[in-house]
Amino acid sequence: MPRTATATPLVRLIIALFIGFSLWTVMFSPWTAPYIPFWYVMTGAALVLITLSFVFGNPLKGVRIGLTDLLLGIAIAAALWGCFWVGDKVSQWLFPSFARMQVDSIYGMKGGTSPMLLSTLLLFIIGPAEELFWRGYVQRTLMQLFGADARTISTDVRTTLFDKQGILASLLAIASYTLVHLFSFNFMLIMAALVCGVVWGGLYYLFPNRFSAIVISHALWDAAVFVWFPIL
Repeated sequence: MPRTATATPLVRLIIALFIGFSLWTVMFSPWTAPYIPFWYVMTGAALVLITLSFVFGNPLKGVRIGLTDLLLGIAIAAALWGCFWVGDKVSQWLFPSFARMQVDSIYGMKGGTSPMLLSTLLLFIIGPAEELFWRGYVQRTLMQLFGADARTISTDVRTTLFDKQGILASLLAIASYTLVHLFSFNFMLIMAALVCGVVWGGLYYLFPNRFSAIVISHALWDAAVFVWFPIL
């Protein structure tokens, strides 16, 4: 592909990733997190991600939503919650003190905030924003840059499961989504981001036109694991 055809999308992607990494570092790093109102900053960061997704790309292109997508989203969220419940029990058995301390620090971010407010923010702003940005914009753009978009976005299910370009683009997107949590220095949070990134990134790679179901699952999983059914 000619360099001029990819320069602008690549530069935009780099700018967007830099902004995303900067915001998440401020929110989660021990040098800045104690001094900020976490949920106000998180909500503002989510709105920034949504804006970047639509200014730099079109994350909802070719995406539909219907009852099937809603049901799929619920099923994915429930299955992911179950995986995390099992993972928590295993980690508590293997490393009881370490795992408990790390998980408690994650739930400590709630800081007495109203469960209703948290549920609303996670369901309608934060969860959808992260999915629109990391899968709908970042992963999609990487697929376009690697030449996988035509084979990926135009069908309900990939006809070529082992497309090297698509797989590499997806792996880079998953790595970015994981590493953005690096400066939390919280192993459990980073591993949670990795697992979620693999699940949602893999689903987006395999079923691109079911992106609305993935967005729904992210929003529901956020609210379920953090507010409704915390894994303690």
